Amino acid sequence: MQTDNIKRLRQNSPLIHNITNIVVANYVANGLLSMGCSPIMSNAIEEMDELPAICQALVINIGTLTSEQVKSMIKAGKSANKNNIPVVLDPVGVGATSFRKQTVQTLLKEIKFDLIRGNAGEIAHLAQVNWKAKGVDAGSGEANFSQIAKDVALKYDCIVSISGEIDYISDGLKVAKIDNGTTLFPKITGSGCLLSAVCGAFLTLGENSFELTVSACTSYAIAGQIVKEQLNDNQTGQFYIALLDSLAKLDDTTVEKYAKISFE
Repeated sequence: MQTDNIKRLRQNSPLIHNITNIVVANYVANGLLSMGCSPIMSNAIEEMDELPAICQALVINIGTLTSEQVKSMIKAGKSANKNNIPVVLDPVGVGATSFRKQTVQTLLKEIKFDLIRGNAGEIAHLAQVNWKAKGVDAGSGEANFSQIAKDVALKYDCIVSISGEIDYISDGLKVAKIDNGTTLFPKITGSGCLLSAVCGAFLTLGENSFELTVSACTSYAIAGQIVKEQLNDNQTGQFYIALLDSLAKLDDTTVEKYAKISFE
């Protein structure tokens, strides 16, 4: 894999369009800025034709859905496809309600996604695997995550990333397992949402979406891991802020030093 992705990302400073949820919009924007990117947060349907033409990636997050927002997502996604920029789907809590399920089905039908990134419960739902999700949280269950990632990637012809204690990333044929990170990630709101945006930013660097997603997820996990080395398990507020600082300081040499990646 290319080992200068963070350097190139900061040099390029891509403009990333986020249609995300109201809980995390500020945090996602600041996280992208920490990585040297330029965020724009908009779901106004009047802008959805124009923004994908000037941005380098689109990230769609269904965390706080409204009917009007869904219309904007579809319009933006189609425009992004027309303009050949990568599109990321974060299907937050997809199994929690009928509205979320129907929305994700519609988005997957109307838009060609380069990456679907979610937690175990969300991706298990897309794979139609029995799983006890808890709202927008990962929940619990037993499953072969490598196979789930492969199945969903093949079904929707895209890269799939499952975030958790170990991250699983697949293009439908091969699977990368990332054994970095920290248990503090699920204890703050927005950690997964920001990761989806970071993945969108990395996807602007080239055509190998699998390797770029692995690079993005590894870099992000390591940023959190480094913070945790200085904190106790109950310092979630400190982690929330320090993660932004860690992303800002992160470089390719540090990622290469810490990375624990295996392939199947």
